[in-house]
Amino acid sequence: MHEREFPFTSHDFERIRKLIYTYAGISLHAGKADMVYSRITRRLRATGLRSFEDYLERLVSDAEEWQHFVNSLTTNLTSFFRESHHFPILAEHVQTLHAQTRRPLKLWSTACSTGEEPYSMAMTMIDTFGSWSPPVRILATDLDTNVLEQAQAGVYSAERVERLPRDLVRRFFLRGRGTNAGMVRVNPAVRALVRFRPFNLLQTQWPMQGPFAAVFCRNVLIYFDKPTQYRLMQRLHPLLYPQGLLFVGHSESLLHAADLFRPRGQTVCIPVARPSGRTR
Repeated sequence: MHEREFPFTSHDFERIRKLIYTYAGISLHAGKADMVYSRITRRLRATGLRSFEDYLERLVSDAEEWQHFVNSLTTNLTSFFRESHHFPILAEHVQTLHAQTRRPLKLWSTACSTGEEPYSMAMTMIDTFGSWSPPVRILATDLDTNVLEQAQAGVYSAERVERLPRDLVRRFFLRGRGTNAGMVRVNPAVRALVRFRPFNLLQTQWPMQGPFAAVFCRNVLIYFDKPTQYRLMQRLHPLLYPQGLLFVGHSESLLHAADLFRPRGQTVCIPVARPSGRTR
């Protein structure tokens, strides 16, 4: 094993684990030590510090570096129309609910990363209603401020869309020319449906107000332990319509929150009705 550039002790790792768990609920097991070292080492180089101990002390009083620290430890793996079976379900559900309520509906992408998920939701809604101005608004949030900047811009390498149907790319993306060749930008009408905001799912106050027709919380719960997952489900439950949908990732289960959500299909759940008189 090669010698590390900076000393990195088990005590350093434990401090980092506790910091990110307390702030963001992210649970890092021992097997993540090398990943943590690699990512935080970049911040040591950027700040000119020579030890993890000095770096962790700096976090106490440096809010800007704290955000870099958080951004370094969040994982952002996403793609357009990832877990594609969810989008026809979303389309049918929103169309049905809108026919019942006759009011604009709200959707939420809780960990939007670089924006592919909420933009996929927006494109689905445009096609569902056959309008560039469907009666839907999408809230997209993430803990990582770097990826939110990328999402807001809506600019991607052309490779990110090469597997999508050509007609979809033609309608929903603008191809770059000249110095922007090899890039695509999401159509402004699609971007107009999405509002991006920084948000920590563990913060005490949640500023968003329901009811949401659907919430995408996909591949988010895997980073939390079971008690934290359950607390999040408690917060999400009252924000959904009684018939609203919660979308989770293919490797995630809500069996431990069966009093809050029940399966409706493959990785899609609906809220369990609250007993009459029960308060939350």
